[in-house]
Amino acid sequence: MKGATRITVSTFGIVAGLAGIEHGLGEIWQGNVAPDGVVFESWAGSELFEILAGEPAMSIVPNLLVTGILAILVSAAFLVWVTRFVHTRLGGPVLIGLSVILLLVGGGFGPPVLGLILGLAATRIGAPFTWSREHVPAGVRRVAGRLWPWLYAASLIAWLSLLPGAILVNHFVALRDPYLMAMVLPPVAFASLALAILTAFARDMGRRDESVAG
Repeated sequence: MKGATRITVSTFGIVAGLAGIEHGLGEIWQGNVAPDGVVFESWAGSELFEILAGEPAMSIVPNLLVTGILAILVSAAFLVWVTRFVHTRLGGPVLIGLSVILLLVGGGFGPPVLGLILGLAATRIGAPFTWSREHVPAGVRRVAGRLWPWLYAASLIAWLSLLPGAILVNHFVALRDPYLMAMVLPPVAFASLALAILTAFARDMGRRDESVAG
């Protein structure tokens, strides 16, 4: 059975990978041209993505078409790794490496940062959590473990509210202050993810304790 940490990493890894592909599509859409600089907008000139400031990205490749193709290829590799191999010994380090590459080839800023966080979390899949067992009371760990499904769901809602939620809401409702949503949702999404990961650790510790006791 998959543990809570692996489920969390895989789920939000899919979110990061799909977001990286979306950045790549925007860069391909702009065509075989050079970007304005190392940092540019993935969806420059798109009213649909205006609420997200055109989705900034960076690339060491001075061509948007090539950058977009590379972003999609790296994102696809990211998706395969996070769903099939993230629980292996090299699961976390490879995920971190792919996140760095994604940052350098137009995958945006949010997806690589999310990938780095998930890569660090993946290094703890199957870990004994010796320090936590010694310093965190068992009761606290049990309560935290029970909270994981709720925080996992809340964080997923927060991320989907950011993308594509913010874009769709602004497109159909025409918010008075659309940038407010874009400024509020990212901190909420990252904070809720941190809580989901921490409670996932606690849930996996609880399951391991139960299996040992049984």
